[in-house]
Amino acid sequence: MTERPAQRTPNRQLAALIAEAGFSNAGLARRVDQLGLEHGLDLRYDKTSVTRWLRGQQPRGTTPALIAEVFTRRLGRRLTAQDLGLDACAPVYAGLEFAATPEEAVDIVSGLWRKDSGSHAELRKIAFTSAGLVVPSRDWLIGRADEKVARAEPPARVPAQGRSSARTPGPSELGTRRRGTAERGPGQRVTDGDIAALRSVGELFRTLDDAYGGGHARQALVRYLEHECEPMLRGTYGEQTGRRLFAAAAELTRLAGWTSYDIAAHGLAQRYFVQALRLAQAAGDRAYGAYVLVTMSRQAVYLGHGREAVQLARVAQQGAGGSAPPVVQALLHAAEARGHGVLGEVRACTAALVRAERALEGARTGDEVPHWARRFDEAQLADEFGHCHRDLQQFRAAAQHAERSLQLRAPGHARSRLLCRVVLATARLGLGELDQACQLAAEAAGQAAEMRSVRAVEYVRDFERRLEPYRDAAPVRTYRDKVAAYG
Repeated sequence: MTERPAQRTPNRQLAALIAEAGFSNAGLARRVDQLGLEHGLDLRYDKTSVTRWLRGQQPRGTTPALIAEVFTRRLGRRLTAQDLGLDACAPVYAGLEFAATPEEAVDIVSGLWRKDSGSHAELRKIAFTSAGLVVPSRDWLIGRADEKVARAEPPARVPAQGRSSARTPGPSELGTRRRGTAERGPGQRVTDGDIAALRSVGELFRTLDDAYGGGHARQALVRYLEHECEPMLRGTYGEQTGRRLFAAAAELTRLAGWTSYDIAAHGLAQRYFVQALRLAQAAGDRAYGAYVLVTMSRQAVYLGHGREAVQLARVAQQGAGGSAPPVVQALLHAAEARGHGVLGEVRACTAALVRAERALEGARTGDEVPHWARRFDEAQLADEFGHCHRDLQQFRAAAQHAERSLQLRAPGHARSRLLCRVVLATARLGLGELDQACQLAAEAAGQAAEMRSVRAVEYVRDFERRLEPYRDAAPVRTYRDKVAAYG
């Protein structure tokens, strides 16, 4: 006697959401296919596919997450596969969630740290998605402040074997501690010294990043977050200490994203930025949240998503408000200018640059400036002008501002100087000064060979693509010989 196949249960949750969204079956299938193309997937669903889902068939692979994202975009609220009556899968949007609570934010970001510090190489291959910028930035802008972040001491507590020292560990020690040495125990109280250590570690890694590239100590930073920062976030602390702890965790997480961006792990970087944004909200620090959005805007510029870059910068300006210090205002307007520059919008770009310049001119000695904004000075503003004028093909202005930035920028900011030198080389090339352009680019190529920065290498390669029309000229042959010698 043959068994009859099990009856599938009609998916009423999906049917209700289709009706709410106003989709036809064919329309839903088309949107899922389009979203799949953003992720390099050739799905080819049709109205018959949707009919099967409504009858209870479960789509395979990452499709449930794609369907959920289609409804998220349409209805303006975050929906999961389970909300649609579909089986959970490994979602393509994992890590892009803007958590509802601080506790959920800790769970999401610590999951990223653990996976990234292990042998999950595929995590560093996740694609960047411009669509993944919309919901987190909106939720940050309109979201209410978290009423409570404090964590009380658990009722039953196992005595800790020891306390982690508040001293700043050296690069060789970071992320290498193991349980049973001097590691923090679960539920241990967070102290001022702990937070001071987090901030000192951040300064150390920022220095390493700008001097040697994001790939130099990125993994050590991620392991430090996993083994030191996560236990603190799961420790015990009052409201004031908790806010400061979340602020320090947001800075380190943004830096993990920045170093990931520098090695071209763009999807992973995007996820770190979103989680840094959520941690900044838990810290109650709107200005730093705006800075994270600026970082996201810069990544969008680098990847050619000018419209999204402008939108992120404007959301940052709106969220920070008019009371932000002049230096922060300058930073936010400069970010918007870069987006307009990529889009070739001359008037909008120029207007944003003027606002940035006026804001920085309004800064006064003694202003209370967040430590993360102090690096935005005249050298950085000149760098922003140079990039914008290069993108607008205004090469004489680009050269003037790039030269000024290089004159003002301290030698320790090696990667920033390298990128600016390539901008200057590109401007010289645009002005027809081939010999000088090649000399400048050769210097930059030599420096890039000593760094672990994909971004630095890509800047040099972009210059080389611009050299193609002159490939037979003597300065170009000399340039290529020099670059070949660098290996």
